[in-house]
Amino acid sequence: MPLETKPETEFGAPRPGLAQRGGSFAGVRAFRPVTPRRLVLICAMLLAVLFVAVVIALRMGTFPISIREIVLTLFNGAIGRRAEIPSDYWLVVFGLRLPRIALGILVGAALSTAGAGYQALLRNPLADPYVLGVSSGAAVGAIVSLILVPRLPGAIQIAAFVGAVATIAVVYLLGRRGGQLDSATLLLAGIVTASFLSAVIMFLMTTLSGRDLRGMSFWLMGDLATPPSVNMGWLYFLLVIGLATIYGTAADLNLILTGEQEARHLGVNVNRVKLVVYLAASVLTGLAVSVSGAIGFLGLLVPHVMRMLFGTDYRVLIPASAIGGAILIVLADTLARTVVAPTELPVGAMTAIAGAPLFIYLMRRRVR
Repeated sequence: MPLETKPETEFGAPRPGLAQRGGSFAGVRAFRPVTPRRLVLICAMLLAVLFVAVVIALRMGTFPISIREIVLTLFNGAIGRRAEIPSDYWLVVFGLRLPRIALGILVGAALSTAGAGYQALLRNPLADPYVLGVSSGAAVGAIVSLILVPRLPGAIQIAAFVGAVATIAVVYLLGRRGGQLDSATLLLAGIVTASFLSAVIMFLMTTLSGRDLRGMSFWLMGDLATPPSVNMGWLYFLLVIGLATIYGTAADLNLILTGEQEARHLGVNVNRVKLVVYLAASVLTGLAVSVSGAIGFLGLLVPHVMRMLFGTDYRVLIPASAIGGAILIVLADTLARTVVAPTELPVGAMTAIAGAPLFIYLMRRRVR
């Protein structure tokens, strides 16, 4: 059925007075029907902002480059005129900043989309990709690989993803009740698993040498400086698959937000939707953490901001969160590279500095 012909109530619009009665997403903008034109306009606007953020990231740094030189370098590189590009510009733009920006876009989109999915799955606007322990599992895998095979290329990324997948399976098994995936039980299982894995991380960190300990501490706070050993094209392929999977459940997620019982009466297979969203969001989180480390608050903040700007409809919220997360991580990484240049800060520290005050604001606004 075309987007513009579906009735407004089918997309999980908050019931009249839901915000006043303490609904899960109190304080967000009222629901607006979605049309293809509105969806395209929102995505185009956010992509324009992302383009500006990319230009800023290319220009700023220890070695600043003018916009004119950026344009010439990118143009000559695109048409194969390598000889006409000064070697220092080629190294900075194509060797350092563009790969870092591409990785940041991947990580930001993955974490933000996963956050939007978890918030719908748990029907809790304060949920984020790390609430179910996926990042802790990835960190345990990374530390174990550093202990066992410290010099093997790509071992940290592979082990981190394996640790994330293992945590996904454990939390899923613990979160089942009566043969079905229960949101409250899943949340409790994730919190307990994350707490246990955090203790394991602290224990394993004491076994690392000085240099490895510093590198792992930096990784645990989020790091985009080290390019992944896996081809970036494959990573983006997995990102698109995960985004498409969650977006395919958008209409059902809107209905689930009104209540699981009501969604079942309207023909939604709630258990299937929960499983699909949980797996897709967890894989996206594992993908992001394995290549960048733990970057907090992103999956919490971006869906909230997009929800306040564009409403609660998940057909808009999911793509908007993906692009919004890419914007935020590119800007945060730019600040991390430039605030105390030439020293770099962990990008996770920048997102936490911005995220903690906004989290407090959202929490205070929610409880009023």
